[in-house]
Amino acid sequence: MSSSILAPDSTLMRFLTRIADLMILNVLFVLTSLPIVTIGASLTALNFVGMRIATDTDRTIVGDYLRSFRRNLKQSTLLALILAGIGSALAAWYYVVTTAPLPSIAVIVLMAIWYLLAFMFVMGALYVFPYVARFEGSIGEVLRNARRMSIRHPLAPLTVAALTALSVIVTIYYPQATAWGLLWLMIGFAGIAFLGGALFARVFQRYISASALVSDQEEE
Repeated sequence: MSSSILAPDSTLMRFLTRIADLMILNVLFVLTSLPIVTIGASLTALNFVGMRIATDTDRTIVGDYLRSFRRNLKQSTLLALILAGIGSALAAWYYVVTTAPLPSIAVIVLMAIWYLLAFMFVMGALYVFPYVARFEGSIGEVLRNARRMSIRHPLAPLTVAALTALSVIVTIYYPQATAWGLLWLMIGFAGIAFLGGALFARVFQRYISASALVSDQEEE
């Protein structure tokens, strides 16, 4: 009985292996993000491996991660800078509207617009790095397609946003939850990438299948 449970292909061992994979992935993400400027490439590699783990197509965690990191370093860094610039503009908008002596109606209208734009920005931004991890394209194409996918398929970014928000809230307001803190340090980022990766991979597969169908029809 015990030998079957500890067999390499048993449910328990597969689960433990995946936990170990997520721990390795989490460490890689944290280490490669320390220079800050590389956060874009780190997020792309994190999502790349997260999707591969979720679809059971991963080979080696370290190899897959470093390959994606190197391949997408330049483009992901530029995309991260663009997103940071947009985020800074939204932050400046919020600061000006909430501190300037404006009429109440103007504040209400401007803040309503701000919340709409901020929501659209977050939804699109959460698609950017998974998209780069899965597809090739120019920066303009990446941003445009990420925005379109966030409108057509909102479940994936909403799930990632909810998981991230929940993690931040628990971390800030329940610091006494030591077990949670340890879990976050061990697999926090990788865990979110894994759960979100299952949803992103499903969305992307639709476009891959559609592209393959068009190619087949053109060949005929």
